[in-house]
Amino acid sequence: MAVAARLRSAGARLIRPAALAGGGERRWLGTAAAEAVAESGAARWEPMGAREYYDYRRAIYGDITHKAILVDAAGTLLAPTEPMAQVYRTIGEKYGVKYSEDEILMRYRRAYAQPWGRSRLRYVDDGRPFWQHIVSSSTGCSDLQYFEELYHYYTTAKAWQLCDPDAKYVFEALRKAGVKTAVVSNFDTRLRPLLQALNCDHWFDAVAVSAEVAAEKPNPTIFLKACEFLGVKPEEAVHIGDDRRNDLWGARDAGCDAWLWGSDVYSFKEVAERIGVKV
Repeated sequence: MAVAARLRSAGARLIRPAALAGGGERRWLGTAAAEAVAESGAARWEPMGAREYYDYRRAIYGDITHKAILVDAAGTLLAPTEPMAQVYRTIGEKYGVKYSEDEILMRYRRAYAQPWGRSRLRYVDDGRPFWQHIVSSSTGCSDLQYFEELYHYYTTAKAWQLCDPDAKYVFEALRKAGVKTAVVSNFDTRLRPLLQALNCDHWFDAVAVSAEVAAEKPNPTIFLKACEFLGVKPEEAVHIGDDRRNDLWGARDAGCDAWLWGSDVYSFKEVAERIGVKV
């Protein structure tokens, strides 16, 4: 009920009043929901700049202190140690995979971009049906033993590394300063054991995994759930992620602040400093 109420509240604030826009024309806030309206052709929209966006937030919330940091997993907190196509081909050679790495990457992107028709979520529970489809589509190999070897590999610390080598010290400083932290990720149920394997699970007060909360970014529900887990209001949280649609716009749809990894911020130390925590 609380999440549903937050969704209605966030949706009600989505379209910026003309008075705030400084003219008669409405502006797009840079959110996933607003983009959908723009693409419908219902009105003429244009992207809102960073300064305008923060003026808009200030007009609604006043000067809000960030009390929580939400972090995307793959691409922001974590990165593969080796290119996906290289891993698929190397492990797949003994199972008869013949495609080159370029071919595997092309087929992977094509398969991943297609709607997943077996459920409304890609990652249900352990995500095996979805990932079996992706692996067989990418490599042309449906050998179950091959799939299980790949699937298990991506649950190990060998497959992943931290994007920011100083992340440990930053998250320790954040928690010491009383800032709450959570991972918010489109992932299957392997995420929690993976964070444990990388010895970084204790950095976070909560983990909101799409497979567990039944909502995938950019759906604002997953961000609202994370805030609920942390006991903060959405406007008191800032989300850090590398995907403009899923992370930046999805978080803003929920009422959170959001910074794009690799564009707005480049390290977790920079994130901490922007909210007033020295590392």
